[in-house]
Amino acid sequence: MLERVHQEPLEYTTNILKEGFHAESLSEFSVGNVEKVLQFQITNRRYARTPLVRLTNLAAHLGVEDIYIKDEAQRFGLNAFKVLGGVYAIARYLAEKLNRDIETLSFAELRSAESKKITGEITFVAATDGNHGRGVAWAAHELGHNAIIYMPKGSSQTRLQAIRDEGAAAEITQYNYDESVRLVAVQAEENGWVMIQDTSWSGYEKIPLWIMQGYAVLAKEAIEQMHEQRPSHLLLQAGVGSFAGAIAGYFVEYYREHRPKIIIVEPHSANCFYRSFAAADHTVKTVDGEMNTIMAGLACGEPNPKAWSILKRCTDAAISVDDRIAALGMRILGNPLRGDERLISGESGAVTTGVLYYLMKEHSLQNVRDQLGLGFESRIMLISTEGDTDQEHYREIVWEGALSLG
Repeated sequence: MLERVHQEPLEYTTNILKEGFHAESLSEFSVGNVEKVLQFQITNRRYARTPLVRLTNLAAHLGVEDIYIKDEAQRFGLNAFKVLGGVYAIARYLAEKLNRDIETLSFAELRSAESKKITGEITFVAATDGNHGRGVAWAAHELGHNAIIYMPKGSSQTRLQAIRDEGAAAEITQYNYDESVRLVAVQAEENGWVMIQDTSWSGYEKIPLWIMQGYAVLAKEAIEQMHEQRPSHLLLQAGVGSFAGAIAGYFVEYYREHRPKIIIVEPHSANCFYRSFAAADHTVKTVDGEMNTIMAGLACGEPNPKAWSILKRCTDAAISVDDRIAALGMRILGNPLRGDERLISGESGAVTTGVLYYLMKEHSLQNVRDQLGLGFESRIMLISTEGDTDQEHYREIVWEGALSLG
């Protein structure tokens, strides 16, 4: 059964029902498979490992041993991690068209005139709040193809323009994220386009898995950068859950029985994983409507089934928060304690930092800290999944103090 604790502005549920893993259940995220993904990624001239920043003074302030945060604002110059999945999925699709194994190919070969003669000119299409679409647009252009991107209602004009600046046709729809995904599926079918989406359904599983494997490179980098310092806790943001599932999958595969405790974080208005974990029958729950939240990258109401199959068996807790927690995280990272490095982290990127701070500082959450084993021996891994992808909104929160907990 599941236990629930409600605490505004944070709600918390533990997953104490473990099904266990079969040996083959995470093989897609094995060290060997993700190494193959990395070997392709590094053939791009702009590939570089993003920094893993150690926040020693924040750790001391919160009463934990260490805090490490992976800064994905520096990924491929695109200010977010999402490109790792989009570019790998497009490359895998092209490799299949060429009847080649991806590990035998490079970016240069895929964008060559010889390859183009075989594949023809392809249009890739995706739905996005911003970061995924920009990554798909960049990857398609980088490899000599076209991209069309649809964004949900209420999307940032700044993020829309960033996608267009990468050479894609892009527009904001009148639908929420999940409905925009369905629109993309119809458009792809009618026009012969190739959909690059990180959520799956019956008949559409291969490309979402490739995207998740692309994300897992981030986890491989982070573990190597830890230099044998094993994390005790891993906090992961969840939208459709593909990012969280990929990172959790690799950590579980790598550490096995010594894996860290895994905590999933979502906004209140789009907390489908939280609701699924909290449900008495353990079935997948969805959220519909507009899902208004500043965490645009997490405003997804329908879990990716592949991600759910992973996360339901390795997640220790799920946390649902309001937007003030994300804003808190943005201010903490942007205004660090003396001696700690400053990080520019956007709304979806900073929410786990806000959650950690709130968990450790809120007196009424002592029982939650005890259940999660959060204390002076904890070594915590966070991932800032994006930078200031909407700079005006970033300044509104960090400079002007919008969405304060006070």
